[in-house]
Amino acid sequence: MKKVVFASLLAAATLTTATSYAQSAVNINQGAQAPAAAGQVQMAQPEYNAYTNATSQTDPKAKAAALESYLTTYPQSSVKTSVLELLMGAYSTFDPAKTIDAADRLLQVSPNNIRALAVETSLLKAQGDQATDPAAKQAAYGKAAGFAQRGLKATKPADMPDADFAAIQKQVNPYFYSAIGIDALTRKDSPTAISAYESELKSVPIEQTQAPGPILQDTFFLAQAYYGATPPDLRKCTFYATRTANFAPDQYKPTFQPLASYCYKKYHGSDEGYDAVKTAAAANLFVPDSLVIKPAPTPQDYVDQTLASTPNLDTLALADREFIITNGKPEQADKVFAPVKGKEVRISGTVISATDSSVALAVSDDAKQATKADFTFAMKEPLKTVPAVGSTIELTGTFDSYTQSPLMINMTGAEPVAKAKAAAPTHRTTTRKR
Repeated sequence: MKKVVFASLLAAATLTTATSYAQSAVNINQGAQAPAAAGQVQMAQPEYNAYTNATSQTDPKAKAAALESYLTTYPQSSVKTSVLELLMGAYSTFDPAKTIDAADRLLQVSPNNIRALAVETSLLKAQGDQATDPAAKQAAYGKAAGFAQRGLKATKPADMPDADFAAIQKQVNPYFYSAIGIDALTRKDSPTAISAYESELKSVPIEQTQAPGPILQDTFFLAQAYYGATPPDLRKCTFYATRTANFAPDQYKPTFQPLASYCYKKYHGSDEGYDAVKTAAAANLFVPDSLVIKPAPTPQDYVDQTLASTPNLDTLALADREFIITNGKPEQADKVFAPVKGKEVRISGTVISATDSSVALAVSDDAKQATKADFTFAMKEPLKTVPAVGSTIELTGTFDSYTQSPLMINMTGAEPVAKAKAAAPTHRTTTRKR
């Protein structure tokens, strides 16, 4: 930017992002003057007086009013960009709506102005954070993300030193990444959210990632993004949620720890070994290669382990036999069904559907939870009373066949198990005393 110089005047403005902006330098045009020095602009005395009056105000409201008056009187001012930045800074102390308006006007004359883009991003994201209506929240986040994308692509003004622009980028880029991340997360775009939040963590000093505040909150959002990925990355969900819980104040740890514990148990199968994750998360910003979490056995692993440890398949519990039929390879399913084919058993379950000739039962816990039949009984004789859906009954039947997917075990020659008759009450006589 140009420097504004007159009678040793050097002013600076501050925005909500705490970035200082040097004003443009001005020479009074008093008639026959030599050309202004490089980086300076010329002003007639009346304009200079108005400019000086506006920029020297110390009360934000008075300063904003004076700057607005200056822009109205001198709409084509050669320092319009600088004045709009000052106006944006003044409004930022007391009027968010007018701050956005000033940023909008600044972007009209300076489309790549990184300060205005940062202000738009920050205030619109705040609107999204505060919104309770989901549509309004997403709309605000979407607008904030749009300005953030522009901010990350903004180029350095020709008259700004490289070091100054780099300092501004260092300060505002985390806000840009945060806005892009929350917009993507609410749209369930996990890859974009993950990329944005990881870039945010890389853009700040390590101590900021360990202190309560927006960076630590976004670390938790990164964990949520990994959990919502397709397929979920439970290992990284565990790490980032654990890191958040580790550095969060004690009163907020219960907010973050449940996701960390859930992802770990879901991935590992139990909470055994979790202390190693806590140690790694406290010492590392990103998941280290040295952190090894053994995945929980897969259903196929359980099938293989059960078969290897059960030499006599006649002794398999019904639940284990059904699990292997459901989750094992076709030859494994045949192997565990063969010992029971043609054998009669007594089975209890919840009625899913029933006629006088056929009853479908949910027998396993999973089937009951899903309200889905896993056994079908073909009745030996028509039922005199058809059982009600949802009732629990006990039937005898003979294993006949099965289908593996979807699972259905077919029983033949089925009969209801007669309920035991209640014992007749015992009548005792008493001897009347005389």
